[in-house]
Amino acid sequence: MARTVQVTVDCADPARLAAFWAEALGYRLPDPPGGFASWDEALEAMGVPPANRNDASALVDPEGEGPRLFFQRVPEGKKTKNRLHLDVRAAPGLEGDARMAALEAEAERLLPYGATRLSRHEPAPPLDAGHIVLADPEGNEFCLD
Repeated sequence: MARTVQVTVDCADPARLAAFWAEALGYRLPDPPGGFASWDEALEAMGVPPANRNDASALVDPEGEGPRLFFQRVPEGKKTKNRLHLDVRAAPGLEGDARMAALEAEAERLLPYGATRLSRHEPAPPLDAGHIVLADPEGNEFCLD
């Protein structure tokens, strides 16, 4: 039996990172618990102090297909290259110059939200169709693929 996964990201600012990834992936915050108009209202009722309300955040795929993303505050910052990264499929079905142009357009779209451009890898045989490496606002590398 296949298992579902949740992708968990350690970070310094869960709300900021969730906002970035919501924009990058088209995900959204999950609805607050029943009976509450907002997460702030729910957290207040649960007794979570204001200082702790950005300890975690989550995102869901609005179509229910992709994994849930969970962002948790940790005290230490990122120190080295990721051992695991996300490939954001930004040019499905495209090849050559059209593919790289679509990847460039997506990279440019994400820069104002806090992405940093790290490198561009041109298409090269036999398997690489070309990709762009970016970092999210906290320096976690990901590929536009």
